[in-house]
Amino acid sequence: MVPFNFARLTRVMLLSFVVFITIPAFCQEIGVQLYTFRNQIPKDIPGMLEKISKMGIRELEGGGSYGLPVDEFKALLKKNDLKIVSVGADFKQLDENPMAAVEAAKTYGAKYVVTFWVPHDGDFTIEHAKKAVEVFNKAGKILKENGLSLCYHAHGYEFTPYEEGTLFDYIAQNTDRRYFNFEMDVFWVKHPGQDPVALLQKYPGRFPLMHLKDRRPGTEGNQKGQADVETNVVLGSGDVGIAAVMKAAKKAGVKHYFIEDESSRSMEQVPQSLAYLKSLK
Repeated sequence: MVPFNFARLTRVMLLSFVVFITIPAFCQEIGVQLYTFRNQIPKDIPGMLEKISKMGIRELEGGGSYGLPVDEFKALLKKNDLKIVSVGADFKQLDENPMAAVEAAKTYGAKYVVTFWVPHDGDFTIEHAKKAVEVFNKAGKILKENGLSLCYHAHGYEFTPYEEGTLFDYIAQNTDRRYFNFEMDVFWVKHPGQDPVALLQKYPGRFPLMHLKDRRPGTEGNQKGQADVETNVVLGSGDVGIAAVMKAAKKAGVKHYFIEDESSRSMEQVPQSLAYLKSLK
């Protein structure tokens, strides 16, 4: 009979515990916003979905079928082990017919609905922000009742100064976090002169979704929601500070990350961005 070695068993159990608590920190899923490949997908839908899958990507943000019958598109997603996590919805649709957004999300099995723009002519004002709060609270409650979460993707104009903060602060502080939160695009936080890390720390738990995008150093910012798409560079090579963002994002409760590269070099840059994110691990 082999003698029982309590000390050895203790060491094994301790090692197993360390591995167990360490692995989740190194297994963050990185997805892609399909707009990244807006020029390539329509030319070869099956081929591009296969290429995306071969990059190691499993989670997508999207919402359309690129002209294919929906069931056919969903079959291609399944074939390539791809899952739609969030879909887009127009602000007007959320205001007038939020159930249409519910139906679209459920069609693709998504958990999140994201709206990307609040309509405004000229400057974004407090009146626009108040309208956004009204729509987000109303539609968010309906989506929540249907098992979905509503988020808003800011584009920079929301950081116009207002009272002691910005109009973004007004929206964040006057919406019900039970029904409505945000998708942070780190480029569009940096571009109007804000700090993505500071914003994550200011509103922990309000950013379940994140767009990962880096900006060419030296790019002039603005609060208009406008930028040259060619200023999108490989993650880690720009001035957004992706490494610090990833660290803060984990602490702030970000659940899903999507690379969004709007440049003409997305096919080359996305694999490089994925490699950079893996190097952070």
